[in-house]
Amino acid sequence: MAGKKVVLVKDIWQDVQHHVFTYGLLLFVVVSAFSVIYTTHLNRLTTSELEILLTERDELDIEWRNLLLEQNSLAEHSAIESKASKLLKMKRPSAASEVIIRLP
Repeated sequence: MAGKKVVLVKDIWQDVQHHVFTYGLLLFVVVSAFSVIYTTHLNRLTTSELEILLTERDELDIEWRNLLLEQNSLAEHSAIESKASKLLKMKRPSAASEVIIRLP
């Protein structure tokens, strides 16, 4: 029985040596397949991150435009004048109360 096991192991080893190129190609194909899977996974993650960043950029752009509109509306003369008269109880000076200073 022990003799048959040794012969079987020898036959398997000879078969492996005979087909070493085929096994090498098989190993190369498997490694190549896993590298394609990994690269595809990284590509999908990067694309997903890019979509998230583009969405965030669009949201920030919309917020920036809204802030510009708000700044322009607050900078209008009528808005400033109405806030000054309502909140600070200011009024336009009369011509008699104006003082003109001339520098020599």
